[in-house]
Amino acid sequence: MKRILILVAAACLVAGACGSSSKSTRPVTVFAAASLTEAFNAAKGELGTQAKLAPTYNFAGSQVLVQQITEGSPADVFAAADEKNMQKLVDANLVETPKVFARNTLEIAVPPGNPKNIGSLADLEKPGVVLVLADTSVPAGNYARQAFQKAGLPAPRPKSLELDVKSVLAKLTAGDADAGIVYSTDVKAASDNVQGVPIPEAQNVIATYPVAVVKATKHRSAAVAFVDAVVAGAGQVVLRARGFLPPT
Repeated sequence: MKRILILVAAACLVAGACGSSSKSTRPVTVFAAASLTEAFNAAKGELGTQAKLAPTYNFAGSQVLVQQITEGSPADVFAAADEKNMQKLVDANLVETPKVFARNTLEIAVPPGNPKNIGSLADLEKPGVVLVLADTSVPAGNYARQAFQKAGLPAPRPKSLELDVKSVLAKLTAGDADAGIVYSTDVKAASDNVQGVPIPEAQNVIATYPVAVVKATKHRSAAVAFVDAVVAGAGQVVLRARGFLPPT
């Protein structure tokens, strides 16, 4: 038995096969806005092949992730859905210089078939329409209220306020709401589960997504490589395919 184990070990060393997958990629923990869930998960293969990275993701509202990083949660990279939340970490000297890697727009999400015939932001204020929005602390919630202001409408009166865009969509798909405002990429990711109602450009708001290396990282080279990949590398291809706009 001892001779067999020695031969197996020798074969592993020669072929470089045993344990090679774990050694060929570098771990990196990424705290990312919930709206990046599908795009970042889809990019795992490209990041592994081209950048030799093995990312682990923590998706949540940007404001929640800021609090977690501030409280010392181990993160190597932070990708936010707005510059306001990123700036909080910049001011606290917790991240390196951020880089914008994507942009996004808003869209009204409704159930398939649009049973309440929602066609505009104004329709969301009609009697009998149950509206759900992200909380004002969430980038998407803040952007949504800016859209109402640009449209010359009073502040919306949502039935509930959620902590990220995925929770808004969950309310909608569960039948607890008639409409919600999320990102265009969220509507696309939800596929047949929801229907999108466009918001005119004059009323819409451009969401800006910055990414930065967390200064407390223990995997700085991998963190830098991840940032580079999403700003100008393999990640950009996946982001475009998922409906995100280019950073400039």
